[in-house]
Amino acid sequence: MFSSRSSSRRRVGIAKLLLLVSLIAALATLLVTWVLVVMFQRKQEARQPFVRVAEVTEISTDPQPWGLNWPHHFDGWKATAGDKFYGGSSALPQSKLETFPWLKRLYAGYAFSLDYREARGHAYMLYDQGVTERVTKKPQAGACLHCHASATVLYRKTGLEALGQPTDDATLAGEFNMPAVIRGFQELSQKPYQEVFARLVTMPDGSPANQKPVFPTPPVGGFTGHMAGAPVDAAHAPIGEAHPVTCIDCHDPTSMAIRVTRPGFVLGIQSLAGGEAPVPHLPSVERWRRGDRKTPYDPNRDATRQELRSFVCGQCHVEYYCGPKSTLTFPWANGLKMEDAERTWEETKFAENEPFMDFAHGETGAPTFKVQHPEFELWSQGVHARSGVSCADCHMPYQRLGAMKVSSHLVRSPLENIAGACQTCHHSSEADLRERIELTQSRNMALLDRAAGAMTAMLDAILEAKAAGVPEETLQDIYDLQRKSTWRLDYVSSENSRGFHAPQEAARILAESIDYSRQAEALALRSRAPAAPNTAELTIEPVEGVSTPEASKSK
Repeated sequence: MFSSRSSSRRRVGIAKLLLLVSLIAALATLLVTWVLVVMFQRKQEARQPFVRVAEVTEISTDPQPWGLNWPHHFDGWKATAGDKFYGGSSALPQSKLETFPWLKRLYAGYAFSLDYREARGHAYMLYDQGVTERVTKKPQAGACLHCHASATVLYRKTGLEALGQPTDDATLAGEFNMPAVIRGFQELSQKPYQEVFARLVTMPDGSPANQKPVFPTPPVGGFTGHMAGAPVDAAHAPIGEAHPVTCIDCHDPTSMAIRVTRPGFVLGIQSLAGGEAPVPHLPSVERWRRGDRKTPYDPNRDATRQELRSFVCGQCHVEYYCGPKSTLTFPWANGLKMEDAERTWEETKFAENEPFMDFAHGETGAPTFKVQHPEFELWSQGVHARSGVSCADCHMPYQRLGAMKVSSHLVRSPLENIAGACQTCHHSSEADLRERIELTQSRNMALLDRAAGAMTAMLDAILEAKAAGVPEETLQDIYDLQRKSTWRLDYVSSENSRGFHAPQEAARILAESIDYSRQAEALALRSRAPAAPNTAELTIEPVEGVSTPEASKSK
C-alpha cells in the first residue's frame, strides 16, 4: 500500500515537471520568435529607412511633403522653433546692443548699430531677417537672402532666363543645374533686397497654392510698415510665401543624400582649393590638389560624406561680403584663417579700382571691414576639425530610431544635449564637461571685454586727435590700425561659439585686437601732443650684471 502511494506521488511529480518544462519551452519559443520577428523588422527598416508617400522634386522648397516621407527629420527641424513659433515684435530676442553697448561704437555708421539681436533657431532665420531694422530702415542687397531663405529655385529660374533656356515648372523640377543656379545668384546678388524678396515669394514650392507654410513669411516692411526707411505701397506688397532654409537646401530630393546647394560656398571652396593654404582637416581638397586639376573642385563630387556634414553648415555659417557693390563673396582664396580673409579683402577692388570696404566708420571715418559669422573658419582652426569631428556630430548628433541611425535635425547648442553631442567621445560626467565648456567660454568673454575696452579707448583718442585738428593724412596710419583692431574684435564677437570652436585661436585674435587698439591709441595721443623732449641728456643707470660695450673693450 505504501509503495502504491509513493509511486502515485512520483507520477504526479513527473507530470508537474513535464508541464513546467513544456511551459518554459513554450515561453522560450515565443521569446525566440519575438526576437526573430523584431530582428526581421529592424532589418527591413534598415533596408528601407523611409517610405515615399509624397513626391518631392527640385522645386520642393516647402518642407511639408518631405515631412511625409521623413517624419523624424521633419519633426526635429520644426522643433527649432521651440514649443511653437513665436512671431510679433514682442517675441524678438534680446538686443545685443543693449547687452554690450560697445557694439554700437564698433558698428557706428553701419546697419548693425540700429538692430542686432541674439540668434534664434533655424525656424526664425527668414522671419527675423525680414523684420530687423537693418533691413527695414537701411537699403540692403538681395545677397542677404542667400543664407536666410530657400532660394535655389529662384536662382535657377533667374539663371535659366539669363541663359535663354526654358523656365517652366517641369524644367525647374527636373534637375538642380548648378551652372544655372550660379548664374541666377550672380544676377540677383546686388539687386535691392525688397526686389529679390518680392520675386522669391512667387516661386513654385512644390505644394498647393492654398497650403500655409510651416512657419510664417515675415510681414512686409517689418513691424513699422516701412522698408529701407520708406513706406511700403500696399499695391506692391509681395503676394505669395517664402521658406527659411529647408530640406532641399541640404538634401537631394531623390536619394536624401547630403549635398551643397549654395553657390557662394561652391565658388568659395573652389577658390580655397585652387590656392596653396594648408587645409589638413579637408582631405578631399588636399587629394584634389594632388590631381590634374582639370576640373574645379566640386564638393558634391569630391568631398567625403563626413566633410559634407560640415560643408552643408559652412554654406551659411561663414564670413562673406553681401553688400551692393559686388556679388556675394567668400574670402577664402588665401586660406581660412582670420588674417587670410583680411588679406583677401585688402586685395579686393570694387568697380573702377575702388578699394574694398564694408563701411566708413561713423565716428572716425576710417574704412572698415565688417565680419559676418565665421563659425566654419574658426572651427577649421580647432582641435575638433583636426580630429575629423564635423559640425553635425556636435550640433546634429546621431540618434537611434528603431534600426535607423539618423542625425537629429533639432539643430542646437551641444550644451543642450551633452550626452549625445559630447559623451560619445568624451567619457566624463555631464557636469564635468559642462564646467569645462563654460570655463572656456567665460575666459573668452573676459578677454573679449578687455578687447572692447581697448577699442573704445582707441576711438576716444582718435576723436580727440580729430578735434585737435590733426590733419587727415596724419591719421591714415591710425585708421589702418583701427581697421585691424576692429576686424579682429568683430571676428570673435560675431562668431557664435564664444571662442569654443578654437579657444587658443580666438585668444590670439583678441590679443592682436588689443595690441592694435593700443598702438592706434598711442599714435593718436602722440599726434596731438607737443613734440617729445630730447631724452639723450638724461642720466641712465646701466643694468647691473650686464657688461657695457666699454667694459667689454677694456677686457
